[in-house]
Amino acid sequence: MAKSGPGGGHYVKRQTLTTSVAIALMVGFAAGLVYGVYKSGPQLPAGAPGAVNPSDGRAAMLARLEEQVRANPKDVEAWIQIGHINFDKQEHQAAITAYEKALAINPANAPVLTDLGIMYRRTGKPEEAIRRFDAAIAVDPKLENPRYNKGIVLMHDMDDRDGAIAAWEELLEVNPTAMAPNGQSVDQMVTEFKKQR
Repeated sequence: MAKSGPGGGHYVKRQTLTTSVAIALMVGFAAGLVYGVYKSGPQLPAGAPGAVNPSDGRAAMLARLEEQVRANPKDVEAWIQIGHINFDKQEHQAAITAYEKALAINPANAPVLTDLGIMYRRTGKPEEAIRRFDAAIAVDPKLENPRYNKGIVLMHDMDDRDGAIAAWEELLEVNPTAMAPNGQSVDQMVTEFKKQR
């Protein structure tokens, strides 16, 4: 609730601000996950995350891709697409397996490393997530998504506010106008978290 401050201005309780920022970050992170999946490889048909509707073709596509990798286990693009479909289905372990197979063939794929990090986070393995985000950054230092997600994992899963701020400041060095998926500037987000120290 806004209260009048000195000089007739308004201020918001710190607890309310902290809660609002945390909620905004979680919503933004979820939106960023969806965006990250579709940016990291060829487009899949659109659909609701968490469900593969047989009528949209993805179930058939998954079956074809699985047949493809049985015939050619070195088909990196097929493994990536299997990972993406399982990502959407929230079949985290299946996505991890597919992404790991793709990375065994081509370890220098920063978007796939990022998606793998997201999957490790969703399986409750934040340290593994950070390792994959760091690997993605090493492959492509200009890629923003792993830096942003690294900050999210450090902040929300590892209770490392300073580490999260450092990750986001590194993102700002790459792109000073970087935006969170919720539309908030990363610079503004960093400033708010620094005030809460």
